[in-house]
Amino acid sequence: MRWVVAGKRWREPFDTVALAEGFRSELIQATGKGEAFVIATGLPVSHRSKSASMSWYKFAVQYVDARWSQLGGNSRKNTAKSLTATTIALLRTQPGQFDPVAVRTALREWAFNANRRPDAPRDVVTILRWVERNSLPVSSWEDPEKVDDVLQVIDTRLDGKQAAAWSRKRNRRILNVVMKYAIRRRILRTNPLPKGKEATTTTKTTNAVDKRCLINPGQAAALLGWISRRPRGGKRLHAFFAVMYYCGSRPEEAVAMRVGDVNLPNVDADDQWCELLIHTATPEVGKQWTDTGEIHEKRDLKGRAEGDTRTVPGHPALTRILRQHIDDEELKPGDLVFQGERSGILAGSVIRRAWRSARKAVLPPHVFESPMGKRVYDLRHTRLTKWLNDGIPPAQVAEWAGNSVPVLLAIYARCVDGQLSDLKKRLEAAGDLEDLPAAD
Repeated sequence: MRWVVAGKRWREPFDTVALAEGFRSELIQATGKGEAFVIATGLPVSHRSKSASMSWYKFAVQYVDARWSQLGGNSRKNTAKSLTATTIALLRTQPGQFDPVAVRTALREWAFNANRRPDAPRDVVTILRWVERNSLPVSSWEDPEKVDDVLQVIDTRLDGKQAAAWSRKRNRRILNVVMKYAIRRRILRTNPLPKGKEATTTTKTTNAVDKRCLINPGQAAALLGWISRRPRGGKRLHAFFAVMYYCGSRPEEAVAMRVGDVNLPNVDADDQWCELLIHTATPEVGKQWTDTGEIHEKRDLKGRAEGDTRTVPGHPALTRILRQHIDDEELKPGDLVFQGERSGILAGSVIRRAWRSARKAVLPPHVFESPMGKRVYDLRHTRLTKWLNDGIPPAQVAEWAGNSVPVLLAIYARCVDGQLSDLKKRLEAAGDLEDLPAAD
């Protein structure tokens, strides 16, 4: 269907002729009634009546409530962050009478948190009421210039610098889901966000691991050795980091393991391999984002079907470490393998603080400032890369790691090393071109 408004040509594709004819009939009826057309969209005013009558803030709150039970803790948190930046960008005027930090906190921690919103304190309620009164209507998304303004805001950090590529991509992905919800509820007719190349030119990202973050065996031994000698909780943390280094588990998987998930050989066989059963993850998301009020959220394994498990072999060195750890802590089969000082789940802040202290104590300053082992997660990257470099088939590595083969190769293919000489020999064995007779 094609039509012209104020000299500008518009087009709308339809799956069937009947749908196109119906839309054409609506345009003709609007023209016959003398209804005004919106130049920015080419549509009659009546087509935007629902979006024009609903404020963006009200719609965003409704969206959060509709999706809350379907989202995990981290998804809830990221959605709240994206909607906070978007809502501030869609205000008629900036709230000069309130502290900017207080406004962002009120939106992120209260307005877009379905569990906490009913208990918001009085000062927060005052801010949210002001935001609701000054929020632009959802129809603002029909203005391309306003869309560009919003995207500029969510792509920019508070200090004015451009946000990281992954952050920009995540925010746009969340907004796309929000727009699809608006279309299903017939609040918007089409998705106003850029599509195709326009949507990806500023948000190129890669899953590939940076080789510089990998840890060599000498560095790993020094780091784990320093942690084992740490006065406060060193033995416990040493066993935790050893599991990540030897088995490549994710941190949220390691902290969720029970003693019964560790299959150790006989007492007199510490030179044999052990096995770890991975079946649960407890990511740390913050108690305000979970339904239980706990800091950690119990989840199934990442990217796996509900109730799925996997078994990972543990090096004999890990067998000795875990046996000693379980004996020293006097743990029973139902106990968590790695516990905090008060017998709860080992806190992420404790893990990260110990790892950073070890890096600072062991590594030279220039290495400490480098990406090498900067994150605890780099222990997993190191192990998966080592498995691939040792010749373990990618399908087996993917099974142990809890990834699919395509994802595994996309992440770690650049880190596979040490096989160039063998590959050159294979190429040489294929021979060269035959010598051709000399030309007359």
